[in-house]
Amino acid sequence: MKKSLIRVSTFLLFGITLITGTLFIGCSSDSNETTEIIDPPAEIKYNFSDITKVFDFRPAPGQFINELPKYVKGDTQEVMNEKALKAISGNKLSMVSLGGYGGYIVVGFDQTIQNIDGQRDFKVLGNAFWADANPNPSASKRGGSCEPGIIMVAYDKNKNGMPDDDEWYEIAGSEYYKVETNKNYKITYHKPDPSKAAVKDPNNNWATDIEYFKWEDNTGDKGWKTKNSFHHQNYYPEWYVENEVSFSGTKLANNAKDESGKGSYWVLYSYPWGYADNAPNNDDESAIDINWAVDKDGNKVHLTGIDFVKIYTGINQESGWLGEVSTEVVGIVDLHKAKIKIPTRK
Repeated sequence: MKKSLIRVSTFLLFGITLITGTLFIGCSSDSNETTEIIDPPAEIKYNFSDITKVFDFRPAPGQFINELPKYVKGDTQEVMNEKALKAISGNKLSMVSLGGYGGYIVVGFDQTIQNIDGQRDFKVLGNAFWADANPNPSASKRGGSCEPGIIMVAYDKNKNGMPDDDEWYEIAGSEYYKVETNKNYKITYHKPDPSKAAVKDPNNNWATDIEYFKWEDNTGDKGWKTKNSFHHQNYYPEWYVENEVSFSGTKLANNAKDESGKGSYWVLYSYPWGYADNAPNNDDESAIDINWAVDKDGNKVHLTGIDFVKIYTGINQESGWLGEVSTEVVGIVDLHKAKIKIPTRK
């Protein structure tokens, strides 16, 4: 039996083993390949997070929802906010999943993150990693498991301790000005019907229901999201009282590609810079410069610092048996407070 060796160092973060479905990258239930975990690098710099508040945790439906963090019957939105805070703050970190496109988290800090010219100002910790192998050797982009999230920042200009609607600016990453990027995207997900019979796909035994819940967007696209055999819980957030939930914002072009051509090896490619969960935590491209912020019309703005960050999943794509592209967040590091200097892009 052929064995595929994949480095998954960012699943072993800060001495905590983070096991998720994406762990199985490079193998499939109908192939003759298996995956072996090898040890992560000895030095891991980022073992803490400066987040001190979670104002709102509103994930979209997805395969890790109700698990990262764990939902317990009766939990309210306020309880889930507290569970999310516990997962991504301090020095005992796990992570939260934002689910499919649009799912988000809004966080704050106990002091302003300063904007220092010539340097990146904060680092968003996620669980992205590079694959050691790729069936397509000509692929030019770095790839592995990269699930880019859009980053919004806000400065508390009225000093009320709350992220007000008129204070938000988007970090204009490498894809912001490209024609493939939709800056006015909206998607609606419908709660799964528990009485509906599952629809199986005889060609994909990893799919337990290929018509698990419906979705539609404002471009005219619509369809069903798939439930897989790796995650059996409800994919729709259990604490939501609504039977449907909508999200809107900037949508990036799809980044996942089946490099095997037969559904067995998916590669999720990294965008060059400016997104969450888009590069490994020890990579400089997981760090953000506040000077990349733009207003709603795409004009650059200058902020002396930021007090709040919002992160949301920026892609609406399913990657076969790997499931939906879903941004995960482990924490945020104030690089100036940590005395870590990372030069910015010109």
